[in-house]
Amino acid sequence: MSSEFRSQSNDQAGAPRYRHVSIGCSAVEVTEQQGVLHMRSLEPLAELPKRLLDRLVHWAQERPEQTFIAARQASGDWRRISYAQMLDSVRAIAQSLLSYGLSADKPLVLLSGNDLEHLQVAFGAMYAGIPYCPVSPAYSLLSQDFAKLRHVCDLLQPGLVFVSDAAAYQRAIDAVIPTDTPMISVRGQVAGRRQASFASLLEQPGGAEAEAAFASTGPDSVAKFLFTSGSTRLPKAVITTQRMLCANQQMLLQTFPVFGEEPPVLVDWLPWNHTFGGSHNIGIVLYNGGSFYLDDGKPTAQGFAQTLRNLKELSPTAYLTVPKGWEELVTALEQDAQLRECFFKRISLFFFAAAGLSQSVWDRLDRVAEQHCGERIRMMAGLGMTEAAPSCTFTTGPLSMAGYIGLPAPGCEVRLVPADGKLEGRFRGPHIMPGYWRSPQQTAEVFDDQGYYCSGDALKLADPRDPQLGLMFDGRIAEDFKLSSGVFVSVGPLRSRAVLEGSPYVQDLVVTAPDRECLGALVFPRMYECRQLSGLSASASDTEVLASAPVREWFADWLQRLNREASGNASRLEWIALLDEPASIDRGEITDKGSINQRAVLKWRADQVEALYRGLDPAILRAGARL
Repeated sequence: MSSEFRSQSNDQAGAPRYRHVSIGCSAVEVTEQQGVLHMRSLEPLAELPKRLLDRLVHWAQERPEQTFIAARQASGDWRRISYAQMLDSVRAIAQSLLSYGLSADKPLVLLSGNDLEHLQVAFGAMYAGIPYCPVSPAYSLLSQDFAKLRHVCDLLQPGLVFVSDAAAYQRAIDAVIPTDTPMISVRGQVAGRRQASFASLLEQPGGAEAEAAFASTGPDSVAKFLFTSGSTRLPKAVITTQRMLCANQQMLLQTFPVFGEEPPVLVDWLPWNHTFGGSHNIGIVLYNGGSFYLDDGKPTAQGFAQTLRNLKELSPTAYLTVPKGWEELVTALEQDAQLRECFFKRISLFFFAAAGLSQSVWDRLDRVAEQHCGERIRMMAGLGMTEAAPSCTFTTGPLSMAGYIGLPAPGCEVRLVPADGKLEGRFRGPHIMPGYWRSPQQTAEVFDDQGYYCSGDALKLADPRDPQLGLMFDGRIAEDFKLSSGVFVSVGPLRSRAVLEGSPYVQDLVVTAPDRECLGALVFPRMYECRQLSGLSASASDTEVLASAPVREWFADWLQRLNREASGNASRLEWIALLDEPASIDRGEITDKGSINQRAVLKWRADQVEALYRGLDPAILRAGARL
C-alpha cells in the first residue's frame, strides 16, 4: 500500500512541511530465534516482467515519440533518442551482435564512459541474450599498470570489445586486449585490429534472429556482469540476471509509487559501470517510461559547472546523487535564483547513496527548499550493493538521521546474525545474485546455509524496543579491530562521523591501527578545497598547502571537535596526519568509485604509520596541542 508522505509533526504549529509525494509504507514482520533477528516487509512483491527490456517494448508502443535518453552535443543542443528510436536501434544492434558468436563464456566488454552509443550497444546485447560488462574507465584511463583491466579480461575472456574513443583507450587496449579479439568503435581506429564501426551495427534492421534471441531470454538469463569495487580484494564479477534487475525496479516502484504517477525525469552523471547509476537510475527511467538526461558534469569543484548548466535548463522530478554532489549543489542553490527556479519546479524527492550525508548539508537543503518552495523535499536513502542490483532497504520509516537505512523493501528478507560483537546484515530475495562469475569458492563464502547473502555490513535496530522503526548502519565488520588494551574499535561509525564533520576539506580517512595503544588517522584531504583555504598561489605544492597555517588550524580544530564526543580510547583520535600523496588505484588503496580501502592503505603505508606512532613525523597534529 502507499500513502501521501507528510512530516510526522506537520499538524503541530510551526512544524516543517514536506512536499506531498507517494511513498510506500508497509509494516514489517520481525521474529527472533536464538539471537538471530529476521525482518521482512508484509507487502508482497508484485508480478515481475520476464526481462527488463520488456519495458522498452511496452513504452515504444505506448509513448513512441517521448524522449527516452538525451545527451548534450558539442554544439550545445540535446541529441534525443525516443523510445521508438531506441527500440529500433536495439533490435538492429542485437541482429548484428549475433554474428559474433558471443555468450556468457565470450561476453561483450564495454570500454566507455556514459554515452548514447554505450547504452544502445548494452541494450542491444541484452536484447540478443548476450551478457555484457561495462568496465570502469579508470581501469584504462587512470591506471598505469592496467592490473584491474587485465584481471577483468582474464576472468571474462571477452569475445568482443566495444570502445567509445579508440585513441583514448588505445594504450590500455594494446596492453591487455588480445590482438585477435574483434572490436567495435564509435570514434577512431586501433591499428592491427579487426574492427567495425558502431554505425555499421545500425545498417540493417533487426530481423527474425534478433526476435528469436530475445524471446529465448527469461528471468534467469544473465543480463550483465558488474564488477565490485575491489575494496577488500580484486574486483569480483557479479552475475546480474534479468530477475534481479526487474525485482529491484518493482521494489523501487512499490516503495516510491510517485515514479509510476508521473514519468520520472532524471538528470544524472553516475557511471553505468556501477550499480547505482547503471542499474538503479537507468532502470527507474526505463521501468516507468520516463526520460533520462545524461549529465556530463561531475561533483567536483572543477567539474560541477556543467551539471549546473544542465540543471538550469532541465527540471528533474527526482534527483539522485552521492553526498559530494549534494554538497556542491546546495552551495549553488543558495546563491543562484535561476537554478532554484528550474531545479525545484517539479522535484518530488531527493536520494543519496554511496556514503553518509553531512547533517549540515541536509539542513541547508531543507532551508533553501523551505525558502523557495515553502516546504521541504523528502531526502531518501537506503542500503544497497552490487550483489543485490542494488537495493535491500529504504528509509521509508519515520526517522531521519545520519546512518539510518530504514526498512526492508518488498520482497527482501533481512537476517541479523551475531558476528564479532555486532549484527551482520544478510539478505535473501529475487534481487540477490546467484553468485560471482567463475568463482565458486568466493560464492560459497558469501552465502549462509539458508541462502542469505552475507554482506559484511554491520546493522542494528534504530530502537531495540521498537523494530518497526527500522535499521541503522553500524560499519563494516571486516574493518573493526582491537587496541593493544583489548578495547574493541568500531571503525565504520567513527570514520563516517569524521568524514561528515570534515566537510568540505576531508575526502576520507583511515583509522589506525590494530594492536596499538591508541587511535590515529591518516587523512586524505580534498586538495582543491584546502588550496583555497590556504590562500597560497597556484604554484604552491600540495605539501606547502597542507603545511600552511590556515589549513593546519582548521584540521586541528576539526580534531578537537571530533574528540569532544569521544567516550574513551575506542573513539578518541590521539593524532592525525594529512597525506600529500593521493591514494593509488594501482596499489588498491582506492577503488574506481573513489572509496578508500583501509587495509591496503595500512599495508602500503606501514612505515609511515610506524613513524607517526613513534613521533618521528613532524607533520603530525596531536589532540590537545596548540599550534
